Amino acid sequence: MAERSGGCGRRHAAALHRPDPANRASPNGATPDPAKLGPMLALEVIVAIGLAILVGGLIAARLRVTTPVLLIPLGVLLGFIPAFREIELPPEAVLLLFLPVLLFWESLTTSTREIRRFIRVILLNGTLLVFVTAFGVAIVGTWFGLPWVVALVLGAVLAPTDATAVSELAGSLPRRQRTVLRAESLINDGTALVIYALVVSVAVSGQEITPLEITWTLLVSYVGGIAIGVALGYLGSLAFRIRMPLISNVGLIITPFAAFLIAEVVGSSGVLAVVVCGLVMARIAPRVAGPEARDQAQSFWTVSTYLLNAALFVLIGLEVQVVIRELPPSQLGLGVVFGVVVWIALIVIRAAFVMLSTVVIRLVDRRPYQRTLRSSRRGLVMSSLAGFRGAVSLAAVLAVPTVIASGDAFPNRDLVVFVTTIVIVLTLGVQGPLLPFIIKWARLPADDGIDEERNFAELAASRAAVEAIPGMANELGIEDSVRDKVLAETEHHIEVLEAVASDEPDEEATRQKEQYNRLRLAALELKRETIVNLRDEQRIDDIVLRRIQSQLDLEELRLTGRTEE
Repeated sequence: MAERSGGCGRRHAAALHRPDPANRASPNGATPDPAKLGPMLALEVIVAIGLAILVGGLIAARLRVTTPVLLIPLGVLLGFIPAFREIELPPEAVLLLFLPVLLFWESLTTSTREIRRFIRVILLNGTLLVFVTAFGVAIVGTWFGLPWVVALVLGAVLAPTDATAVSELAGSLPRRQRTVLRAESLINDGTALVIYALVVSVAVSGQEITPLEITWTLLVSYVGGIAIGVALGYLGSLAFRIRMPLISNVGLIITPFAAFLIAEVVGSSGVLAVVVCGLVMARIAPRVAGPEARDQAQSFWTVSTYLLNAALFVLIGLEVQVVIRELPPSQLGLGVVFGVVVWIALIVIRAAFVMLSTVVIRLVDRRPYQRTLRSSRRGLVMSSLAGFRGAVSLAAVLAVPTVIASGDAFPNRDLVVFVTTIVIVLTLGVQGPLLPFIIKWARLPADDGIDEERNFAELAASRAAVEAIPGMANELGIEDSVRDKVLAETEHHIEVLEAVASDEPDEEATRQKEQYNRLRLAALELKRETIVNLRDEQRIDDIVLRRIQSQLDLEELRLTGRTEE
């Protein structure tokens, strides 16, 4: 693992050092057999995590609950398997492998327009709220006897909400609230990891850092991360111009890691670099990316990010057992109470900040446009309870060094790790399942803007095509009969869209569209069965089958509307 976190710089390198788990003593004092931690065990862990994801996803769909609610308990159950008792969540994997991928795809697929609309709230929650939370949790930590600097480490660890958890648990939120939460989670990781690295550096070295040094570190972290993100966003967009889809997507995959790496090397925030890079590429990609490359990227990133997200929750469950075994039995009761109090404090701090910042914004900005962005009180309560903590917090706390510069053990490290784990489990296991009920209680307005905008866009595109088809047909030398056929199909599509978009939708047109889709879907199913039979009769090759199936699948997705955002 690179021995730094996002934006911490080289002089904080020691802050994220962690000994090899294979060299750690087991609970009974014996050192684990290195042979047990070899490739075979790694394969067993991969298979076990994969099965947990599969079973958890199936059960979650049947019970209609979010998958993390089941994946964490399944991870705990895996911890009872003797061979898995020494498996831990590697912080370097989260900070250097999982985090760039997940943050990049989140930023690449989020709504930049909604971010601009709510940028003030997002920046406040992604920066100032992080500081307030870190110091608020630190005050609570001192009540339980932690030294101030250690308590501040705990605060920095728990300050950021987790983009992975928000993405999984807040999917049922309306678009506005979901976008704000996602964007906040993308930003606050960078802020929190900078604070974390500074505080851990002080705790390890015992040397104080001046306010000027803190300001300079934050400035370099933010400005450098943003600048590198913009530069890599434009540079990475060159991959979209490659008309070989596989090679184009290789460039896309490399981009977030390159942005993270370059930012870390120069001492800036790798997290911010990845986020800004994704936002820049999201603006450029629609103009330059080819359709096949886009289709491949959507399929690859959808599956890979789902697996990474789910694997993180299973690993969190596995880590629960390890953390419980490492904490002395005499501190278990204290740790549980400590964790519950910190969890409540996080909710209270977030709620107070959200309410207070909303009041201040409304007092300062009374523009009519600003009034349209206001949320109801119940909506504010819901946003206050949607601040989930996850794998980033756990990775950061596991990366806290075991010893300080003097050679002594890091004070209360096991207790800090245990409390962090308790808080994560509570936010995911209690707040997560409660969120759908809170959303229902909040009575938020229906979020049908996406459907309306989609219909508007399709209408505008189709009308532009009708106007341009005659001229394009002449330029391309298209026969009149072919031109008229394409024009008729496009005009019929416009009629259907106009009927749906009207204030009083034409029931007959809507019914005909429904029947049209049903008949087309039935015909597609018959086509599939026919080409499979042709393959079985060895009249066509498997390659031909797959190519035709791919076309039929895309047509079905278009008809049913089952496409990813």
